[in-house]
Amino acid sequence: MGNKMKNIAMSEVLVLKDQISYQPGQVVSRTLAQNAAVSVTLFSFDKGEEISTHESGGDAFVTCLDGVGKITIDGIDYLLQEGESIVMPAGHPHAVYGEENFKMLLVVVF
Repeated sequence: MGNKMKNIAMSEVLVLKDQISYQPGQVVSRTLAQNAAVSVTLFSFDKGEEISTHESGGDAFVTCLDGVGKITIDGIDYLLQEGESIVMPAGHPHAVYGEENFKMLLVVVF
């Protein structure tokens, strides 16, 4: 039961970036699936908000849905714009920063 999708409409066409909203001064997350193999989460970052440097036990695949985000991997900065993606490899220090308002889909594969 816990392995299924949640917090999102089923059998319905939707716009992913509309499934999460911006909140002033906050990083907002909405978990769509989480189990031992994968986690799928929508995030919105108000401009200037961040998730500080950390490491993950899985490869973290990020797709920008809206705005501009700065992804830092091993100390190198990458700017991500709508429609662009990057993989943050497991075990490598990484961080995410809202260069502008920024929405992303995060898929972590364990």
